[in-house]
Amino acid sequence: MATKFKIAQSATFKADVEIPRVGGTTVKVPFEFKYRNRKELAALFAGWQQAAKDDQERFKEKGDDITLVDITDANIERQIEQVSELVVGWGFEDKFTPDAIRALVETSAGAGDAIVTAYQNAFSVARLGN
Repeated sequence: MATKFKIAQSATFKADVEIPRVGGTTVKVPFEFKYRNRKELAALFAGWQQAAKDDQERFKEKGDDITLVDITDANIERQIEQVSELVVGWGFEDKFTPDAIRALVETSAGAGDAIVTAYQNAFSVARLGN
């Protein structure tokens, strides 16, 4: 007899994320992510895509006045938004708060991308298994 399981997904799921550290090392940190169905996921990613386009338009408007600081600030804000929308908890000693998310993204250039990639990979692995 086949094993029974629910079609509905849990509201959250867990995955380890390799957070880059200065000097080329990484630390594996457990994260708890918010689950989204396919439509919610598409809407989330479309929103991020539009925000990136809006950033590019703002950069074009600044023309030669755009600075590396402007670009870095926009990237940091985008990553803070992404981490805030994906993550509901983590295994850092620091409590999961908006200030801690900002501190992580500002102090680790690759942390935001690593978290988003781990989230996307969790969905990819799930698709491959079915």
